[in-house]
Amino acid sequence: MESKLLNLFHDTGFYQLELGQFVMICVGLLLVFLAIKKGFEPLLLLPIGIGAVLVNIPGAGFMAAPVYDAAGHMVSPGGLQYYIYHGGIETGLFPLIIFMGVGAMTDFGPMLANPKTLLLGAAAQFGIFATVIGAVLLGASGIMDFTLADAAAIGIIGGADGPTAIFVASRLAPDLLGAIAVAAYSYMALVPLIQPPIMRALTTPAERSIKMVQLREVSKREKIIFPVVVTVLVAMFLPSAAPLLGMFCFGNLMRECGVVNRLSDTAQNALINVVTIFLGLGVGSKLSSEDFLNLETLGILALGLVAFSIGTAAGILMAKLMNKMSVHPINPLIGAAGVSAVPMAARVANKVGLEANKQNFLLMHAMGPNVAGVIGSAVAAGVMLSYVAG
Repeated sequence: MESKLLNLFHDTGFYQLELGQFVMICVGLLLVFLAIKKGFEPLLLLPIGIGAVLVNIPGAGFMAAPVYDAAGHMVSPGGLQYYIYHGGIETGLFPLIIFMGVGAMTDFGPMLANPKTLLLGAAAQFGIFATVIGAVLLGASGIMDFTLADAAAIGIIGGADGPTAIFVASRLAPDLLGAIAVAAYSYMALVPLIQPPIMRALTTPAERSIKMVQLREVSKREKIIFPVVVTVLVAMFLPSAAPLLGMFCFGNLMRECGVVNRLSDTAQNALINVVTIFLGLGVGSKLSSEDFLNLETLGILALGLVAFSIGTAAGILMAKLMNKMSVHPINPLIGAAGVSAVPMAARVANKVGLEANKQNFLLMHAMGPNVAGVIGSAVAAGVMLSYVAG
């Protein structure tokens, strides 16, 4: 009887729990707390946090691979998170579906009304390439064990685009996926804390008070033609970026064409919500103690913050430069929205602008570079995949 009780105790998670697993369970619970209490990107931090808790419970087997006998028959099935990760994240399926849903929710109108904002979205991607260079130098100097593929995957964090970061990391650095995903979504959630100090440091009160002229009305024909043209051009010039931008533009086309409202509604709501749940659980499965608790993770978090900060600063500085050459005034704050955190970065630009001038409404102006940033980060991802993986 005592031996049976002892065996039962040995099978418990408490007996098998290691220090690293306990730490990662606490990290998962912290993500859950930030999602619920602080409202930091709750749609993803909540399932990521729960996924981290589940994968670190010893003996539960949430990430266990299926076992087969010599004849190829399954002896025991794999765990839930094993199938979610390998079926949806490793294949790149979930990020692409998320991109389609985001496209269905996005209005290209502000960007089409002011095409110059494409330059702001492009400038904000400078943080990606600057961080790639920094990560390569850290790897070359022996400070960090980063390969070129690792550096490329880490740099994408600077675009503040979670699905793009996951898509690139799953192909170039799957072992770093957990840290990269958490960094990308954490910095997206912390946009209201990270960006304002940078915005105030790089602009004067007079620049933050600049009122921009009202945008022109964009026709339905323009909104329909644009995603089709972008898809074809990107697919021809940079095929590696076609999956991301193709799904993004397909979702937007469903929104704008007006003949598939049911499909557009599904992409914007039910489908993207279901996939978001599985995406979060799949990312959380990579937050096991052996994958996450190391010096590389701290390096990734630090480099991600640098990338995001450089991208924000580059967008602002480009807007200041354009303002000197533009006939119509450009508020440099909208340059900070060139990162891909839609629509949070645009809202932050609008908020900081209102602090300087109560009559200064920049939201729609900032949505232009915000949407351009999504396109820019997808193109940057395609360049990385083509250069590194090719």
